[in-house]
Amino acid sequence: MTKRNLLGPAAALALAILLLAGMTLPGLNRPPAAANSTFGAQTERARVLQILSEEPVEIEGEQQTSQRVRAEILSGEYAGVPIELDYGRYRAAPANTLLKAGDEIYLTLGRSPDGVLQAFYVDIVRQPALLLLLSVFIAATLLLAGWKGLRSLLALLVSLAVIVGYVLPRILAGEDPVQVSVLGSIFLLGISLYFTYGWGLKTHASVLSMALVLLLTGGLATLFLWLARLNGFGSEEALFLQQFSPAKINLRGLLLGGIIIGALGVLDDLVTTQTSVVFELHHTDSRLGFGAIFRKAMRVGQDHVAATVNTLVLAYAGASLPLLLLFTLGGGNYGFLLNSEMMSEEIVRTLVGSLGLIAAVPLTTVIALLIALHTPPAWRPWLGGEGGGHSHAEISPAERECAR
Repeated sequence: MTKRNLLGPAAALALAILLLAGMTLPGLNRPPAAANSTFGAQTERARVLQILSEEPVEIEGEQQTSQRVRAEILSGEYAGVPIELDYGRYRAAPANTLLKAGDEIYLTLGRSPDGVLQAFYVDIVRQPALLLLLSVFIAATLLLAGWKGLRSLLALLVSLAVIVGYVLPRILAGEDPVQVSVLGSIFLLGISLYFTYGWGLKTHASVLSMALVLLLTGGLATLFLWLARLNGFGSEEALFLQQFSPAKINLRGLLLGGIIIGALGVLDDLVTTQTSVVFELHHTDSRLGFGAIFRKAMRVGQDHVAATVNTLVLAYAGASLPLLLLFTLGGGNYGFLLNSEMMSEEIVRTLVGSLGLIAAVPLTTVIALLIALHTPPAWRPWLGGEGGGHSHAEISPAERECAR
């Protein structure tokens, strides 16, 4: 096995060990639960055994069907206990969503003043459908991308582990969300890219480029959060977090940390693509100099940025569509709507992320060119070559002479 093949798994393993070691250090354990229960904390799963009765009821001026259901509790303290509950009697239910025997549901449990156990319907269990979708996604990824697809899926798991095992517990413990998000992004950046693309010059260029762009994005976000006087109170989730968290959380820092992590996900695609374009152009004709490759790569990058920025803006607009419709229905002032902290946060998030994408193209192109053109030949075997079997260290002297 070559040195390059050995260094790839070794680097990924070292990064994984570093991550696991960091997650097990004192102070990184899950913080104590909040004194007040929060979303989903008191729910249990149950299976519908029988529909006892159905009758029409009127809720908010609309007719719907109410069901009396017998179910068996599947989790928690009362697992195995049968219980009866009403569905669709006290609140509006979507049309054509009646329960049937065999359905699994979430419910909340409580006791009446006389001590009788009571159950209230919360939602349907959707995990089977989600697992089916996940299976299709994994199969499609492996079918199209093969071994690289498997490595990308492993990187995805590591990314989730970093967020759940490192970022969330430390923020809930009261640490600075910006510092935690930056450190978590570095873990995500290094591990995911090296897992997916292996140890090579292209990956090194991508990692360095993304680190610099993240610093730039964080600086821009900090500046405009300060200029717009945003405090991080623009969502109900932030208010609930402030209420339920046992530690005081810096919501402005949390907003900034979210912008940094969100930018990391968008930048991954653009930076790795731009790096590959530079190396492939250099590979296609090694006689091309810095300026020629830069101009060609920038033309590709400009198209990529235009498409990505448009996608980013439409994604945020789509997520805010119900709010925009509600505001339009109420005849509100759009100037006031855009000025509200809730919308201003999304505007800053979108535009700062887009500025990071725009800056990433020339910055990545320059860094990739410097690494591709000026890495000493003696270093290339240890740095992994250019990846994909295209290392210039492997080109024969005759080929070099022809290239000249």
